[in-house]
Amino acid sequence: MRSDTQITTIIPALNEEASIGKVIAAIPDWVTEIIVVDNGSSDNTAGVARDAGATVLMEPRRGYGQACQCGLAHLQRSNSQKSNSQKSNRKSDVVVFLDADYSDYPGEMDLLVDPIVSGLAELVIGSRTLRSNPRDSLTPQQRAGNSLACALIRLIWRTRYTDLGPFRAISRAALDQLDLRDRDFGWTVEMQIKASQRQLKIREVPVSYRRRIGQSKISGTLKGTILAGTKIIYVILAAMIGRRFAKI
Repeated sequence: MRSDTQITTIIPALNEEASIGKVIAAIPDWVTEIIVVDNGSSDNTAGVARDAGATVLMEPRRGYGQACQCGLAHLQRSNSQKSNSQKSNRKSDVVVFLDADYSDYPGEMDLLVDPIVSGLAELVIGSRTLRSNPRDSLTPQQRAGNSLACALIRLIWRTRYTDLGPFRAISRAALDQLDLRDRDFGWTVEMQIKASQRQLKIREVPVSYRRRIGQSKISGTLKGTILAGTKIIYVILAAMIGRRFAKI
């Protein structure tokens, strides 16, 4: 715990055997639970994560958002079981999301969590563009996609973001308000749009970023780049015209 706050980390993972152990080892010891959601890996990602001390969930239905939802469903079940057994009726107070590829710096998690614990924020985005030189760590397609998406959000909702970075923390109470529905590449941008719509207390903090271990499933391939970019724009436009987010 941190300041008597329960912190849960959710890490979606797909074929990250070479990196997941490093990620878990770098997570601060004040984190209450580390959840790794194996999203259909063909390697030993699950075994490495389990040996490193993480709670491992298996989610064969592919999609970044699907894996995140699997981790949240586990939290909900755990909270229900604790309540029923009268051991505790507390929820995880803060949920932190980060990638399994070792591109994020888990040791900087306090930068995201502390503003929420102190009541200054409900959602904190780790911005890779505010500290690191984006050209040193982000691919050209990542930089272009981030710039376009953030510009559209600022134009439509008057909220200034500099990144759609996956390293983020959110209070559980705020997360429950958002009713996130996307199951793949639109998860992060949907969270940021709905946080703006609901006027949550939002902060961005500079975080370090490095080249990932292995090839990216999104920016590392032309197909992944096109699919991710298309989905992100779709989520923004769908929200703009007031459509309900589809279950995918």
